[in-house]
Formats: sequence, structure tokens, C-alpha cells
Amino acid sequence: MAGTALVTGGSGYIAGFLIRQLIDNGWTVHTTVRSLKREDEVRGWLNVDNAKLRFFAADLENDAGWAEAMAGCSHVAHVASPFPLDVPKHADDLVIPAREGALRALRFAKAAGVRRFVLTSSMAAVAYGHGKARDFYDEADWSNLDNPEVMPYPRSKTVAERAARDWVAAEGGDMEFASVNPAAVFGPLLSDDLSTSIEVVKQLLEGKVPMCPDVGFGIIDVRDVADMHYRALTVEGIRDERFVCSGAFLKFVDVANVLTANLGERARKVPTRKMPDWLLKALAIFRPELKQVVAELGNVRGGDSRHAMKTLGWTMRPPEEAILATAHSLIDRGIVKA
Repeated sequence: MAGTALVTGGSGYIAGFLIRQLIDNGWTVHTTVRSLKREDEVRGWLNVDNAKLRFFAADLENDAGWAEAMAGCSHVAHVASPFPLDVPKHADDLVIPAREGALRALRFAKAAGVRRFVLTSSMAAVAYGHGKARDFYDEADWSNLDNPEVMPYPRSKTVAERAARDWVAAEGGDMEFASVNPAAVFGPLLSDDLSTSIEVVKQLLEGKVPMCPDVGFGIIDVRDVADMHYRALTVEGIRDERFVCSGAFLKFVDVANVLTANLGERARKVPTRKMPDWLLKALAIFRPELKQVVAELGNVRGGDSRHAMKTLGWTMRPPEEAILATAHSLIDRGIVKA
């Protein structure tokens, strides 16, 4: 099975690996970027058959370009969504573009006759706002937005996925829908553009994190995230599905220990001491971007990916492989001087 698929956010981390996998399997791919000025750059690091790849300018908050990008596509992976490193002043700065972008993509997909639509959601839409009462989550779980401690990013992903599902139920007709909900995404780099997750390893290697806060995340390799998207797009009988995409939950100190155990002298700046909670809270008074880290102190948000394994025939790499692939890419590219 192969046809023409749209992958939104073509300059992004997950999208790049998905585009590669689709083209390697005979698909023609349309992809969106906010500006076509980036087309040559992105083509360069994707390094695929250029005859199989077309670029379109489209923005999450504007209708321009979406009809053209969707034209002729039977499948859509809506990967594009804002994910800043810093906390925005207002949650709506993330919530509105995430929600409206998903709904815009869905409307244009239906108008173009798209048969299957896969939304990149997140574990942020699954496992937040529950405090320390639980430490394991699956597809039946949703982040609790009634909890005021839920930060703008998980709020945006939860609102966007719920809005998308409501729209599909009311307006989607025969269009098949699924979401993929990844945890923190690590792995090899295709470019020097760094996602928020990759910054974790970069800052550890550079010694910019003096000690390891009591904070963690599920870890998944970007190649496995792309593969889950590919399978969600192509496996028969997928409709109204939700797939948790998470490997083991590791704390900062666990990630640091993987780096120091495997990189020798190149990990000499990596901290291995745990940071007292009181110190992180004090630092957050002067560095507002740390507030989202404080909100996560002591929480465990493990994800259960067995449903995806059973339904899609999907497997994943161990988290250590994903972490080390990130570190080697950062060092090999000269982004981190080790």
C-alpha cells in the first residue's frame, strides 16, 4: 500500500523521520513549512528522493496553503504543533494555535477526501494533573485540566486532542482517525534544530544543569515514534484509536547515569548528584521557566504502550539507545563540545 500523504510541520523532529519512512516505502509526500525559504535546507537534511516530496507554505493559524497541501492526499499525519522551551505568559499562546491548527487540518482534510488522519498528540494529554496518586497511564486516561498546576503545554495538547476527537465524531463522516501520544522524544538528529526534549541531554552534557532535579519522563526513540505514526497511517482497520507511545520512565539522574556509564571523558560535565527540592523551588523564583519543572517534582508518569504493540505490531528500542543516540549526534555535529 502506498499513495500520497501529507505530513505537516516538515521541518520538525518527528516529521522528518516519518517523511523518510513514507518515501522509503514508496509513498509520495506533501509537507508543510511556515515559509518556503526553508525548503532547500530541509530537503538537504532529509536526503530523500526529491521527486517524491513536495513542500507547501501553511501556518497553523491561517487557511492559506492548506487546500493546496491536502490536494491529492489520501492520508494525513498532523505532526505540527507548538512546543516551546520556555513557559508562555498566557496558556492561550499555546492552546489556541494547537487547537485551531488541528481543527483547520481536519476541515481541509475532509474537504480533500482524506481517508485517514493521524494526529500527533502527547503523553502530556494523558498523564498530567493527577499529582502523585498514580504512576502509570494508558489510552483511557486524560490529563486533568481542572488542576491549576497543569502547565500550558500539556493543557494545549489535551485541548487540541479533545477538540479533534469531538470534531471527528460530529463532522468526520467516514474519515478514519487515530492519535499517537509520545512521551519525551530522543534519538539521532537529522539537523541542528533541537527539540525541547533534546535540550535535556544537551544541557546535561554541557554541565548547565548543576544537579539533577527529582523530575523524569517516559523516553521514546524518534525512529519508533515515526514508525508508530507510519503504522497508524497504514495498518488496516484503524478507526477512533489512541496509542500511547512511551518507553521506561527515567528521572534526570537516570539519564545522567546512562551518559556517564557510556561516554567516558565526554560525559565529564554531566552532574550525577540529586538536587534538593527546596533549591529548585528557590531557583524558580528568579528563573520563571523553571516553574514547569517545579510542578513535576516527584511525579511519575509511566506510559503503557501494550495497546500499540498488539494493534499495530509495533516495537520500541530501549531508552538507553535513544539517549545515547542523542548524545552521539550532539557531539558528532559539534553542537556539544566534548
